[in-house]
Amino acid sequence: MNNTENKPLMVLAGIGEGLGTALAARFAEGGYRVVGLSRSAREWPLPGYFAIACDLTKEAEVKATFEQIERQHGVPEVVIHMVGDLLIAPYLQLSAAAFEGVWRSMVLSAMLVSQQAVTRMLPAVHGTLLFAGATASLRGGARFAAFASAKFALRGLAQSLAREFHSQGIHVAHVILDGLIGDADGTELDPVALAESFWMLAHQPHSAWTHELDLRAQLERF
Repeated sequence: MNNTENKPLMVLAGIGEGLGTALAARFAEGGYRVVGLSRSAREWPLPGYFAIACDLTKEAEVKATFEQIERQHGVPEVVIHMVGDLLIAPYLQLSAAAFEGVWRSMVLSAMLVSQQAVTRMLPAVHGTLLFAGATASLRGGARFAAFASAKFALRGLAQSLAREFHSQGIHVAHVILDGLIGDADGTELDPVALAESFWMLAHQPHSAWTHELDLRAQLERF
């Protein structure tokens, strides 16, 4: 195990440009090693960052990836799931394959990642599991049938895991990102500010855990 620095580990499932890189940077700045999982295994110029290629919808691949992470880096203290698959389509033109694909991408991946994370966190009676939701976690808009139903399911999964594992020391939280992510001008969600909220959730004392947090820009209507 490559753990000579004795730093805590954060695993980011579904890293991409924007919020993903802001999260990786925030945790790296806070003293964490960061492992980013994506199909492309793209490298980012961050200290203590490691990229691993993984299809998060494939059970055997996710299991093997977490085994590799444990061998090379140790057990993660924080795991963040932030896979997005935004499909906007008229409902009557929505194919079963496309609908299932969105569900697999956002919900099945969350189930597979969280199983591997929780399995490793339980012996330590410690860990944080964060899920990134969206406006569609609470409200299904027209032409958002696939995306909204998957985000509703993700929210339900997070609630179930929180009720099952909070008492065993694992903090589970669902973060609703209500709005577009972009510039820090008050009209869009600032990824750097969002990353600060995820950092806060990962370091709350056991006596005051947040389960659900909704975040929006100052000028976002809700």
